[in-house]
Amino acid sequence: MNNDTASVSAYCTTREAANLLGVSVRTAQLWSESGLLEAWRTEGGHRRITRASVQRLLTSDARPAPPSARKSSSLDFFKILVVEDDNVLLKLYRTVIAQWNLPVQVITASNGVEGLIRVGRDTPDLMITDLAMPGMDGFQLIRHLATSSFREGMEIVVVTGLDQHDLTVRGGLPDGIRVYPKPIPFDELNNIVVDLLARRVAYLET
Repeated sequence: MNNDTASVSAYCTTREAANLLGVSVRTAQLWSESGLLEAWRTEGGHRRITRASVQRLLTSDARPAPPSARKSSSLDFFKILVVEDDNVLLKLYRTVIAQWNLPVQVITASNGVEGLIRVGRDTPDLMITDLAMPGMDGFQLIRHLATSSFREGMEIVVVTGLDQHDLTVRGGLPDGIRVYPKPIPFDELNNIVVDLLARRVAYLET
């Protein structure tokens, strides 16, 4: 194998990467733009993604659900993604939301990188995120989503221990995002989910 062939084999197109990962092309584009997939553009403007970065995602902990499970959940459940680095709080979210007796599915992530992967793979209806997290924090996660089409149709709520001064110092958040202080305001979150579910039912009935 010559060097040119070896070089080409180290990269793949966005569609090829999407097929390998079992996600949509749009998801592969989001992960590429956010840096989860390493990519460069040819002189003609075509994106080329390194196969090594595709392999890293394939072996990551945030794997996609089987296709049949994704189809079922998308039809039957309202999906809530909780991004929080405190495992105790993640368990609390799961426990309390399970008591709401609503048709919801809770997906969790422990940092912004995992959250971004989950958004692309599971297309949640609501994302509840902390802000102060190691690695990619909630600010970075939200800003990545704000510049992509993935925010369309997904409500974003922030639950944080930071105060308004901290938010301002760190550059603030995009418009349209509700921010609540910790401790977790489960009554408010329940009201949000009930309202979003009612809107979905009304939409489906039109």
